Amino acid sequence: MRLSLPLAVLFAMSFNLSAAEAPATGKTALVIHGGAGFVPMQSITPSERKAYHEALNRALDAGNAVLSRGGTALDAVTEAVVVLEDAPQFNAGKGAVFNAKGGHELDAAIMEGHTRRAGAIAGVTTIKNPIKLARTVMEKSPHVMLAGEGAEAFADEHPDIQRVPNSYFDTDKRLEQLKRAQAKEAKEAADGKRQAFDGTLDPPTYLGTVGAVALDSQGHIAAATSTGGMTNKKWGRVGDAPIIGAGTWADERCGVSGTGWGEFYIRNAVAHDICARVAYRGDSLEDAANEVVNRIVTKAGGDGGAIALDRDGNIAMPFNSGSMFRGWIKPDGSRGTAIHEGE
Repeated sequence: MRLSLPLAVLFAMSFNLSAAEAPATGKTALVIHGGAGFVPMQSITPSERKAYHEALNRALDAGNAVLSRGGTALDAVTEAVVVLEDAPQFNAGKGAVFNAKGGHELDAAIMEGHTRRAGAIAGVTTIKNPIKLARTVMEKSPHVMLAGEGAEAFADEHPDIQRVPNSYFDTDKRLEQLKRAQAKEAKEAADGKRQAFDGTLDPPTYLGTVGAVALDSQGHIAAATSTGGMTNKKWGRVGDAPIIGAGTWADERCGVSGTGWGEFYIRNAVAHDICARVAYRGDSLEDAANEVVNRIVTKAGGDGGAIALDRDGNIAMPFNSGSMFRGWIKPDGSRGTAIHEGE
């Protein structure tokens, strides 16, 4: 009998600690990105700048509408990313870059932090909104990632997943990027350069991708990322966006969506590393995100950025690539969108 009271106390303490892991504070927050890249300020016309900001604000509105009515972080990031996938300005969905064969291969991932459920798809060619298929993989299959023809076959079993011809994703802007990339490649071949891989990579001129991280009123976090990958990519290349822990991660404390040179994000498990530093070292979200993006990635030779959000509603948006299309709504309701540093 003497043990019963201490055991009860220990149980109560354990319960309280577990509850503290995901406090239902009622606070909500949302952060989104439309890709990091080398986009000089002078290269964007006033009308293009307006279109970027309008698309980012539509995504914020879509995600925040879910959070404002008490919806889940998972629904919020899904809705926000769908808007970004439908916007031709970004390298995901409608605005996806071309691969070397003149087509499009799309990747996406989504993760729910407090359950660690995750879903991802890679190399799909007919899925209008890849983030919806990634979520369907999470919710309606026993797997985490499906790729290529298998992912398309899985989509065949779910009529709510909208299909489109691959040409739907075409845009003039991306076609011009492909032509420039292939002209550069042809010139290098003619000059006898880079005929064999020598262990180095040329930095891509545009590091697109879209993503969202949300905190809902129950204290739960979710993250989602979607991309068309790299212009002129070959051999079914898959970047970090659909790889859980590399470009996408969420747990009970923290969520991250990355955007950058995927090979380096994969090698350094960037998204997970940021949240691991918060969980195991007690780093602030800002310190963790800055350390990983602006030191670890750059030291390895990569570029890019990330958006991150913790359970207290703190937001971090580091990038080292010249620009990152981004937007945020903080717990106090303040919001904004930006493209370049200092905005």
